Amino acid sequence: MAYVERPAESIYADAFATMERGQFQLAAAQFDEVERQHPYSEWARRSMLMAAFANYQANKYDEAVSDAQRFISLHPGNRSAPYAYYLIAISYFEQIVDVGRDQQITQQALDALQQVVRRYPDSRYATDARLKIDMTRDHLAGKEMDIGRWYLRRNYHLAAVNRFQNVVRDYGTTSHVPESLHRLVEAYVALGLDSEATQVASVLGYNFPGSEWYQSSYNLLTREGIAIEDAVNQRDPSFIERAMQRIFG
Repeated sequence: MAYVERPAESIYADAFATMERGQFQLAAAQFDEVERQHPYSEWARRSMLMAAFANYQANKYDEAVSDAQRFISLHPGNRSAPYAYYLIAISYFEQIVDVGRDQQITQQALDALQQVVRRYPDSRYATDARLKIDMTRDHLAGKEMDIGRWYLRRNYHLAAVNRFQNVVRDYGTTSHVPESLHRLVEAYVALGLDSEATQVASVLGYNFPGSEWYQSSYNLLTREGIAIEDAVNQRDPSFIERAMQRIFG
């Protein structure tokens, strides 16, 4: 049978109808066909991004990212470029796995989300990206905590200290900070570094005075007979700043 080229708008319309029926993989292939038959047309440009969206809807994330990246490389100044960047970001974001597994995809999601905010700070996509950035950073901090606890349980105290310091230094706005400070107190006590333990406890008490983790650190230092009156109860901001600089600087 002889090959017959079809009008671009006809193929596009069929692809769109296929997508509306929920047949996303087939729709992506049809949108690709628009570009194959009419590579320099306006319909090809539209189809490139629609193929990315259809692949995203089909959970074909690698294909969605590839399509969106190609759109950006060919049409960087197009008004749909912000959405292409956002599509890349959420394609990574939706692949984030639990903290017990490798977090490379989580870092990729964070990088892509930050790029949306950096490039298009006033766009509607940036608003959602900022929320997802917070969630992604909390997830990465959770991974550091998971590894740190593992080291702590096995008495690899210096390795644990490094992980918990990472949480405080790199993910200081996340929900994991109070526990990371307490775990640092535990590690320093185990290492016999009483001064460091009391300084970290001071930071914990200053920033999270009513938390269960502060109480746990207070109880630990008391139980170990480590002097706490001048350190844990310290409320001098300059003292706290010096402690932060010494322990986390």
